[in-house]
Amino acid sequence: MTINPDQDFRSGFVAVMGRPNVGKSTLINSLIGQKIAAVSPKPQTTRQQQLGILTLDEAQIVFIDTPGLHNPRHKLGEFMNDEAAHALEETDLILFLVDLTETPPHEEDHLLVELLDDLDPRPKVILALNKLDRVEAGDVARRAAIYEELLPEAIPIRISAVRADQLGELLQTLIANLPPGPPYYPVDQITNLYEKEIAADLIRAACLIHLRDEVPHAIAVRMDEYTERGDQGAYLHATLFVERDTQKGIVVGQGGEMIKRIGAHARGQIEAMSGRKVYLQLRVKVRKNWRDNEQALKQFGFKRWE
Repeated sequence: MTINPDQDFRSGFVAVMGRPNVGKSTLINSLIGQKIAAVSPKPQTTRQQQLGILTLDEAQIVFIDTPGLHNPRHKLGEFMNDEAAHALEETDLILFLVDLTETPPHEEDHLLVELLDDLDPRPKVILALNKLDRVEAGDVARRAAIYEELLPEAIPIRISAVRADQLGELLQTLIANLPPGPPYYPVDQITNLYEKEIAADLIRAACLIHLRDEVPHAIAVRMDEYTERGDQGAYLHATLFVERDTQKGIVVGQGGEMIKRIGAHARGQIEAMSGRKVYLQLRVKVRKNWRDNEQALKQFGFKRWE
C-alpha cells in the first residue's frame, strides 16, 4: 500500500477502554485481521499497553489496547490501572467497550466513566456495545439504553467483535472523527511489539485458558531465548514464574501433563501468529509474591515502575 500525500488522509490514536474481559483484544484482532493481542476467556489477560496499527487507503488508526480497569489487590494491579489511565492522556479518540450481556453496568464501568470525567478536554467517545451475538434480538435495545444513559454524549454502535457485526460502521465512525494528518507508522507495521513479546503474552494466555482460579493470574512469563533456525523455524525457551510452591505443582501437573498441555496450546498460537514452525520449551520457577515486588515487576517488563 502506498499513501498518496495529496489525498484527504486521517490518522490518530484510539484508546480502547473497558473493564476486564469485555473483548478489547478480540476487537483489535478482528479489526487488524491478525492475532496480535492475547485473548482468553478470563479477565486481565492484557497487562500492558499494546498498539494495533490499521492502515487503510484513507486513514491510519492506531489502537491502544489497554488493561481492563479494576480494583487492584497488588502492585501489578496498580500498574495495570496506571497503564489504562495513561492511555487517555494523549489520545485522539476513546473507544469505550461494554458488555451487552451484563446489565446493569459494573463498578469498573463507573470507575472508567469517572476517569473520563476528569479529562480536560475530554476526547470524543465512541461507545461500542459489544457481544451483540449473545443477546436476544428483542432485548438489545433495552440493554443498550442502559449503557447509553451512562455515557449520553458518546456515539453508540452495537457490535459483535467475535462475529464482526457492524465493524465496518465502527471503522467509518472512527475515521470520520480522526484529525487530518499523515500516518504515524509504516504502512506494513501492525503493532509496536516484537514477536518475542507477543509470544510471551500468548504463553500466558494459554495458562489462563488451562488453569483455574487465581493460579494463572499469579504467572509471569520471561522469554529466555528466541532464536531463528532458518527453514526449521524458531526455538523458544520461556520461564513461567509463580508465587508459591503449590502453584508450581499445579502448573507442572501430574507427570508434567499440564505444562505439556499449556506448551502445545501456546505453540499453536505462536505458529499462527508468526507463520512458521516453532519449538517451545517451558519451565516453572517460584518468585515469592512477585506481584507486590517492584523489583520483580521491573524484571518482568512492567517499565512504568522505573
